[in-house]
Amino acid sequence: MPRTILDIHILQTVPPSNLNRDDTGSPKTAVYGGVRRARVSSQAWKRATRAAFHSLLDPSELGVRTKKVAEAVADRLSALEPELPKSAALELAAETLRTATGSKIEVPARKAKDGEGKPAPESSYLMFLSGRQLNGLAELAIEGSKGTDDVKLLKDFLKAKENKARARQLVDSKHSVDIALFGRMVADAADLNVDAATQVAHALSVHTIDIESDYYTAVDDKNSDSESGAGMIGTVDFNSATLYRYAALDVNTLHHNLGTGLQEDKPTTAPTRRAVEAFLEGFVTSLPTGKINSFGNHTLPAVVMVKLRTKRPISFVSSFERPVPQGDTGGFLHASCARLAKEVPDLEKAYGVADSEKTWIMRVGEDTEPLAGLGSTVTLDELIKAAATAAIVRLEPSA
Repeated sequence: MPRTILDIHILQTVPPSNLNRDDTGSPKTAVYGGVRRARVSSQAWKRATRAAFHSLLDPSELGVRTKKVAEAVADRLSALEPELPKSAALELAAETLRTATGSKIEVPARKAKDGEGKPAPESSYLMFLSGRQLNGLAELAIEGSKGTDDVKLLKDFLKAKENKARARQLVDSKHSVDIALFGRMVADAADLNVDAATQVAHALSVHTIDIESDYYTAVDDKNSDSESGAGMIGTVDFNSATLYRYAALDVNTLHHNLGTGLQEDKPTTAPTRRAVEAFLEGFVTSLPTGKINSFGNHTLPAVVMVKLRTKRPISFVSSFERPVPQGDTGGFLHASCARLAKEVPDLEKAYGVADSEKTWIMRVGEDTEPLAGLGSTVTLDELIKAAATAAIVRLEPSA
């Protein structure tokens, strides 16, 4: 089967904002091409993409990343056995998770000191499990304990080699879409790790930037006319930028991850298509929410270019290693598009990877016209469907 990769390239202008801040509260930056650029971390945009999935996918197709995995399983246990005490459900859940993941599931020391009832046990690190995996673990706990609160009965059940293997298999199959896309690391059981199907770059401004500060005051509503001055003062840092965003989606890896998950035993690519479409729409339209109430910086990309690759992913960030100069009448978008329109064909010709028939471009405004010749101009909906179809066709045995 040939390799199938979707490269996503985005140009997006963002007004004064603080999408992703560092430990000092200032917008993150990076030096590239010898100058300071605005930066939005890949983690921030992956988080925003995952949040977008909640409006694009059914909850059953998504996972949860939390230390409170025992509570998540216990909630499902309580739904299956309503008469089971909450404390017993937590103990049964913790024991099942220990066997399934090899991880310590214990009451954190900070909570054990509180003395308010019996705290719930937690994992020592964030654990990423799908809803179907959590359901399976709850059902296994019920089976092993025979629906009672007898933890010893469950322990004896899980000591059996075949039952321990079943517990392990429950967390190594039926992966959710977000686990299949973004991967999973289980620190105590490397064999349960899931390789991510996506690679997301840090978004960088195509030009040099300066950090600015907004000095603000807040007035106390209860102040009388004789009470002058502000009730609070402060500053918030911000910048504005034209960002180049890039992500690569390995459709083969995604198909493999979902092949033992949502597809079960059905030889269909439907779950993979659904995941591809959700990722494309989620990544393109999402926006990190840092200081969003203060700046209201709700913009959408001016350019989305998706390319189907058969060898390896290729980022075009090197097009902007030399910072884009401001246009004669202001702005960086037109010059950025012109830069891409020249350098993309040159790079692809040099490496023998040009294929305009497998390039789809959604663009908005006259500043993006230089890119018109690089591929098929489409709407976002058309782009998502066309790119997903082209990728999925390559997964079919008869393709």
